[in-house]
Amino acid sequence: MTSTFSFTKLVVHDVEKLAAFYSAVYGLHAVNRVRGESVGQEAIDEIMLSADPKAPFGSFVLLKYVERGPSPNGELILGFTTDDLPALLDRVRAAGGSVYAPIKDMPELKIRVAFATDPEGHLAELVQVVT
Repeated sequence: MTSTFSFTKLVVHDVEKLAAFYSAVYGLHAVNRVRGESVGQEAIDEIMLSADPKAPFGSFVLLKYVERGPSPNGELILGFTTDDLPALLDRVRAAGGSVYAPIKDMPELKIRVAFATDPEGHLAELVQVVT
C-alpha cells in the first residue's frame, strides 16, 4: 500500500480575505471551492489554492467552519521558498500581513530565513537559498 502527502488545510475565519492574501503574496490561484459540505456535523466553506491555475484541486486549502469563531494561531507553520526574500516580505506587508521575525542569514545551511504572518496571524517560514 502506498500513501502520498497531497494537501494541507489551514483553518481560518475569513476564507475570502485569506485567499486574496495568499494569491497576492505567494502567487497561488483559487482552483476549486466547497461550500455547505460537512466535516462530521459541521458545515464548512473552503477554497482550494494551487500554484498551477489549471489544477483540479489545490495542495493548500483554506477551510472555515461556518458556525465557529476564529481559531487560535500556532497550530502549524507554513513553509514557502523564494528567490527574493526582501521582495516577498514587501508583498506580505502590502497584502496586510506582518513580518514576525526579520531576515536571518544562515550561511552554514546556505539559506536566509524570515518569518511572516497572514492577516489572521498564521505563521509562515520563508526561505531563500543562497548560492
